[in-house]
Parts: sequence; structure tokens; C-alpha cells
Amino acid sequence: MTPSPTHRSGKADSRAGYAAVIFDFGGVLTTPMDDTARHFAREVGLPDDAYLHAVAVHPEGRQLYAQLERGEISQEEWNAGIAALLGIDGTNLMGRALATLCPEESVVAAAAAIRAAGLRTAILSNSMGLSPHNPYEPWALESAHDVVVFSEQHRLRKPEPEIYELTLELLGLQGPQCVFVDDNPANLVPAQQLGMTTIHATDPALTVARLRQLVPHQQ
Repeated sequence: MTPSPTHRSGKADSRAGYAAVIFDFGGVLTTPMDDTARHFAREVGLPDDAYLHAVAVHPEGRQLYAQLERGEISQEEWNAGIAALLGIDGTNLMGRALATLCPEESVVAAAAAIRAAGLRTAILSNSMGLSPHNPYEPWALESAHDVVVFSEQHRLRKPEPEIYELTLELLGLQGPQCVFVDDNPANLVPAQQLGMTTIHATDPALTVARLRQLVPHQQ
């Protein structure tokens, strides 16, 4: 599947200007999550796609992730549940699984440049838990962005429309005033329905190029 790198709401006109860009975290401001998942599987002696299958395909694993994202279970409970599915040690499983996750430097720099140019920036992330391992800490998101929304803190998760509406409310903006960037196409749909212009982040260079087209910033 080769999806289009951008999706337009059909209402917003970049010439009229945008007021904010809302970024997903994993897979947008970071290196690909799937690469990290495969690296971890190899590290613990499992087939390359074993961990990815457990968290993204296996019904019980998907349910555990949804519960974690909504704040219905703790990260430690998630660690134990996923470890049981894989038959491995669950100690700090999330921290170990994300050990090779790194900033996607070009997109992080673009976000900083956009904010420096006078637009607002926000993070809207389905949470991976904040304790005992905080995967967001190295990115200093609260100081780098105007609004940060972690799903677990609001008992909502993408693609539920209410979490997008909450983010807009915190920004004090309407959908057509915003650009939304996410690597999951399912998460783009509610943003489009709220009038946002969306970017499907399939490649960092394409994402940065599209941001340059839509919002004024220098790099």
C-alpha cells in the first residue's frame, strides 16, 4: 500500500494561513515505531514481527494497548500482560521495547521552526504510559509545544473525535485553522471531519516538505 502523503479537508486554504500545527508523537516526531518493535523482538530472541504482532494484531494485545491509551490500566499492568503473551520477562517492558526510539530530527526541527515563526504547535498522542518509563521525557514536549495532550490523562484516545475537539479547545482554535500530522491514516479522518488539513506522515522528508508548503517557517 502506498498512501498519499497528504490529505486535505477541502475547506482550509494555505494562502489564508494557519494558526497551529498538531503533531502525533510516535512515528512522526520519532523514528518509525515498527523498526523499534522489530529491533526489540530480535534483542529478546523472538521472530522479527513477534512483538509488533502482540501489540498491534493479537486481540488481547490490542485490547491491552487500548486500555493503556485510555488510562484504564497502568504501564506496569500493560508490561505484565504483553510479557505473558510473548512469554518473556515483563520488567520495564515498555522501556526496553522503546530503547532504540530516537527523535526524527528533521520533523522535530520543523516543529521548532514553525513555532519560532509565530504559529502554535501541539502534541496529540495516544499514550504509551508515563510511569515507570516515560517515553516522552527526552523530547521535553511541554516546553517545546504550546499544548500537549496525552490520551491517558483524558480517558480518550485517537481516533475518538472528542480528543481532537479537546485539543482544539485547548489551543483556542477551530479545525480549519489547524494542520494535523499523523502516521496512522485512521487517525486523520476525525481531523478532516473537523475541518483540519492533514498530513499523512509516511516519510520525514515528505512531511517536512508539505509543512513548508502549508505553513511559514525557515530551516
